[in-house]
Amino acid sequence: MPRVLRIINRFNLGGPTYNAAYLTKYMSGYNTMLVGGVKDATEDSSEFILENMGITPVTIEEMKRRISPIDDFHAYKKIRSIIADFKPDIVHTHASKPGALGRLAAHHMKVPVILHTFHGHVFHSYFSKGTTLFYKHMERRLANISTRIIAISERQREELSAEHKICSADKIAIVPLGFDLLRFQVGIEERRLRMRSHYKISDNDVVVAIIGRLVPIKNHRLFLESIQRVKESATFPVKAFVVGDGELRNNLEAICNELGLSYSSDANVVVDVHFTSWVKDVETITAGADIIALTSLNEGTPVSLIEAQASNKPIVSTEVGGIENVVLRNETALLSEPDNVERFAENLLKLINNPGMRAQFGQRGWSFVESKFHYQRLVDDMARLYDSLLV
Repeated sequence: MPRVLRIINRFNLGGPTYNAAYLTKYMSGYNTMLVGGVKDATEDSSEFILENMGITPVTIEEMKRRISPIDDFHAYKKIRSIIADFKPDIVHTHASKPGALGRLAAHHMKVPVILHTFHGHVFHSYFSKGTTLFYKHMERRLANISTRIIAISERQREELSAEHKICSADKIAIVPLGFDLLRFQVGIEERRLRMRSHYKISDNDVVVAIIGRLVPIKNHRLFLESIQRVKESATFPVKAFVVGDGELRNNLEAICNELGLSYSSDANVVVDVHFTSWVKDVETITAGADIIALTSLNEGTPVSLIEAQASNKPIVSTEVGGIENVVLRNETALLSEPDNVERFAENLLKLINNPGMRAQFGQRGWSFVESKFHYQRLVDDMARLYDSLLV
């Protein structure tokens, strides 16, 4: 039975953990070991996902998000030791830090097949021009020692090959993400009532939720400015939910003060903006919401938009990265440029004021994502790729 060593960045809530878990659990015919790093203090743990699937991962304490020459060197040595003991036929890395350390270790240990999945990239809107050029140079060298690069959307393959010149397009395989989406279809009405009762939300209120880390790349100011613009002119009362946590939490509260938006993390207080921090049962939030928003400056495949459509919810989003491959423009989502608050607010207001459009967009969402982003499709696609490379 072929052996696969799967290495992810860290056990935090997000697409990489879910996909690594599904591939570890459900890829029959492969003996898989899952290795991961340590989550940031501002992130919620995803270890419950692995526990629920009966997966016991190996944690490398030194493999952290930030760059640290000493920690990174020790993490690299531990990966080499794991490779020596496990003797994998395939090393498959996910995201940038394990992508660098894991691929270098696999190359030096002469692993037959070396794969890397870009769940996103940091080639714009993250760092200075000089730092971005350094990362591009590094990724090009790592691509040279990789058997295949895996993109999660057609748009991402175009960016990696044509725009950023990481490697040629023929070296890139496209394997979209996959999730257990059926859980978002179960008990929607009961969850909706429970969420809205918990936060004192009336039937007449329109809830707009944004889900993700509170970091600069997610561009939450655009979300809050749009809420401020629409709340006075909307036909229905508008309540905003900021779901997640991160380094910009205090900054976003200051922006609320600047915009005259009331806010709280207390569910018993009636405010314009609820800060919920991390929520494990995100399906309850999406069930209780009426619209899911995303304001990012850069994205790979945003999980929150897939989950929104699985919950029959319409979307208002910026048009960046792989978003165009995740939604149906003007059918499940209204899209605008990431620097255009006026257009974003117009799209938001259009859905807030039109319950019929919200329902129509929501109904189309489930039929779109049901087969395209289910984890069984992910497992089948990856198995075909592995089989083709092990011949």
